[in-house]
Amino acid sequence: MRIVQIANFYTPASGGLRTCLDEIGRGYLAAGHGRVLVVPGPADGDELTTSGRRITVRSPKFGAGGYHVLTARRTRAVLDRLRPDVLECSDKLSVRWLAPWARGAGVPLVLFSHERIDAILRTRVPPGFPLVTAADLANRRLCVRAEKVVVTSSFATAEFARIGATNVRRIPLGVDLTTFRPEPDETRWATRHVRLVLVSRLSKEKRAERAIEAVRVLVDSGLPCELAVIGDGPLRPRLQRLAAGLPVVFHGHLTDRAAMATMVARADVAVFPSPAETFGLAVLEALACGTPVVVPEAGAASELIDAPGSGVVSDGSPQGLADGVRQLLTIPAPQRRHAARRAAERFPWSATTAALLSLYADYETPARTA
Repeated sequence: MRIVQIANFYTPASGGLRTCLDEIGRGYLAAGHGRVLVVPGPADGDELTTSGRRITVRSPKFGAGGYHVLTARRTRAVLDRLRPDVLECSDKLSVRWLAPWARGAGVPLVLFSHERIDAILRTRVPPGFPLVTAADLANRRLCVRAEKVVVTSSFATAEFARIGATNVRRIPLGVDLTTFRPEPDETRWATRHVRLVLVSRLSKEKRAERAIEAVRVLVDSGLPCELAVIGDGPLRPRLQRLAAGLPVVFHGHLTDRAAMATMVARADVAVFPSPAETFGLAVLEALACGTPVVVPEAGAASELIDAPGSGVVSDGSPQGLADGVRQLLTIPAPQRRHAARRAAERFPWSATTAALLSLYADYETPARTA
């Protein structure tokens, strides 16, 4: 079976989306299927990667974040040549023009929904905007155009359940349990400070400022701590100004995932303030490192917490996040690290890939190479 994945917002500096597509691509290849990823970029390209073939389509710029966006004419021409058995789209923007092509070609279009519309727009629309009504309208159109909609959590499912959609399948994401693992010897890097970490894109909906303000709360209460911020984004200059005088270090985007995993594993607690997560891949990676997490009750991240010690669900405010850190610190480090790791072990990438291939089984034709 040849599975073609379509995605905007896939760049060298992408976070969870890039990880998700690459890991699932490797799973498709391991299962004996052909996988081609089609993404936009500044120039055309065609290369083989460890996740399968990746075709870059020269596309116009989109916004100020270094992104490009696929256009209908050029992308349809690529799809005509590829002749997929399944078209897996990780981009709601493209569904409108992909759906007619898929119907005409007799190819099932599967929407992999990586964000919840009402949650992602909540910080971007003025007060009084009919957010739920607008999200429901958009999702009704998406569900009609796509044969299947894949979501990753109960939180993500709720947006489609609200409109009575019947073609939605929940499939959780996974984590690389080899790269993201606990450090074997804590004594080598023990310090007197409480080490906190935040892994996040620094954009409005992620609410990274709440993690910085939580550090202020902890410092003012007399707890010696330091926060490592891993990630970049348009709000970085503003957040750096907010963090002036606080023990906060900005490391930017780290392309070396093993190095990032080491930093996360050496933290005592990971803090994730975003209320808009439809899964929480960075949260799951922290858990896999044996680092317990503090997350807000809003969003899907709380669904990843398991046994006591693996994490705390807070109200998401700076005070609530700080209280969550203190609560976790009352639990012996070996106990909370073991609980965090066990929580992550429930989500191997192999389970994600197997569930997707089960969903696509009815569409399978004799295997073709990519």
